[in-house]
Amino acid sequence: MSRVCELTGKRGLVGNTVSNANNKRRTKSFVNLTEKSYLVPEAKRKLRVRLSNRAIRTVDKLGGLLPACRKYEESLSPRLSKLLRSVKNG
Repeated sequence: MSRVCELTGKRGLVGNTVSNANNKRRTKSFVNLTEKSYLVPEAKRKLRVRLSNRAIRTVDKLGGLLPACRKYEESLSPRLSKLLRSVKNG
């Protein structure tokens, strides 16, 4: 499973660490991901999603997973966009 937030699309960064002697080393920094379950009453089911901790705070602030999905509609994972479409249609 890739290290990508399903809501915001956040990914890790890759770069160089440069010393005073101008030696370059590749470094990676990963997103702080957590797997969390949310109850989606409109879809009548429970959903486990892999979110960054910033996205979890946003979901809590907006009052649920669906309002957060509407906010980040352009960067959703295929699974969450399918959920959003199914709730909109029915």
